[in-house]
Amino acid sequence: MNGKRVPPYLLVIIGGTGDLARRKLLPAICRLRDKHLSEFQLIGAGTGKKHNDDTYRDFVARSLEEDGIDHSAAGESFEWAYYHSVGGGSLEEYKTLADRILELEKQSNLPGNRVFYLAVPPSVFPNAIKNIGEVGLNKSKGEIKLVVEKPFGQDLQSARELNALVHKYFDESHIYRIDHYLGKETVQNLIAFRFSNVVFESLWNRDRIERVEITVAETVGAEHRGGYYDRVGALRDMIQNHLTQLTTLVAMEVPTALEADAVRHEKVKVLKAISPISTDNVIFGQYTRGAVEGREVEGYLEEERVANDSKTETYVALKLNISNWRWQGVPFVLRTGKRMFKGITEVAITFRRPPVSIFRQFSIRDIQPNKLIMTLQPSEGFDLSFKVKEPGDAYKLSTQRLHFQYGEVFGRIPDAYETLLLDILKGDQTLFVRADEVEASWELYTPLLSHKFEVNKYASGTWGPAEAERLLDGEKWSTA
Repeated sequence: MNGKRVPPYLLVIIGGTGDLARRKLLPAICRLRDKHLSEFQLIGAGTGKKHNDDTYRDFVARSLEEDGIDHSAAGESFEWAYYHSVGGGSLEEYKTLADRILELEKQSNLPGNRVFYLAVPPSVFPNAIKNIGEVGLNKSKGEIKLVVEKPFGQDLQSARELNALVHKYFDESHIYRIDHYLGKETVQNLIAFRFSNVVFESLWNRDRIERVEITVAETVGAEHRGGYYDRVGALRDMIQNHLTQLTTLVAMEVPTALEADAVRHEKVKVLKAISPISTDNVIFGQYTRGAVEGREVEGYLEEERVANDSKTETYVALKLNISNWRWQGVPFVLRTGKRMFKGITEVAITFRRPPVSIFRQFSIRDIQPNKLIMTLQPSEGFDLSFKVKEPGDAYKLSTQRLHFQYGEVFGRIPDAYETLLLDILKGDQTLFVRADEVEASWELYTPLLSHKFEVNKYASGTWGPAEAERLLDGEKWSTA
């Protein structure tokens, strides 16, 4: 988020031939190179022996083609990309990686600045972190940074253990825990929207807001992630990180400055203010066969590597209560699910109705409240609904909208990973999750992990189980 110059770096992607590297990291790096990364080298570290530097450069080229990036016109040869096998991930194999890094830094006259990006399954995190530290790759005359993907832990205890392991080898100021939702331009603009527009910030409290809804809906199913997803579920996979992060940005107080620690202090305060979550305010669901976007799809229990009697939730809706001066009594209702009616990420702010109706033909319940809809993906933008009188003698009210879309004004929005990688290289931690923030979030949700919730069925291509409606106390979801 800052304008600092990017110094020379060596980026080491542990899992350099994996799905995340191919789909997200390599395209983001190539886009950044054009504008920001003139002195930059990359090592893709993988477990296989089939790659060498040349075949890995072909792998990079293919990842760009899949992403729609035309590199051929520029004659790009990707001589900045290298490959090194770490085999089974033993300490000895990481020693060979250390030798390769030192050799490349000397060859390319790099100052020892390194980023280690763990683009591997969470089960591999501890071994990779330990090996990086034990072979001394966490020390150099330059600056060393560690990037860890979510999920950071599986519960409060495992998150604390992982934090302790990371802190054994790295200072917190050099640790970047990624939640890619925080890299989205529209998520960052939540801060700008709130704190640069006094007209909204003055309304951002329990006196004017009736409820807040946060929806992250996906049309995809578990699919090739079935084996992983069946061990995790939607509560761990989405609620504990993505939706809770959005909650903190919507609810936090004004930070003292737009700086990493100032912003993260306020986010932690929100987490600490959330009351223990009642199991009565949590709804689990699991998708069955149905049609999504006109295509017939199978149910969760029919997905590959999913147990045929699985009780894993693919949908969660829950209600949070933030017990502080600003938000006391305002429900924050979060929901996420797979195989939903459409894919959308949205924050809906429902304002309170007028205290009385002067329009005698309407009761208060007939007058729909003003709503602010902040769409984070797709069609990123803002919609504010308001009431007007329709032309004619009688008072007939009509709902109209003030509408803004980023794409219509600014064109292409940078991918979240472009933003986050650039911030890592610049040393800006504002959009990354701090250790105490991770633990505070897990402290909220860990008690729910051991509870045996009823898993309600919902047909693919719908908005989830009907049972979730009761969380809105008789109202309807803003996104439906």
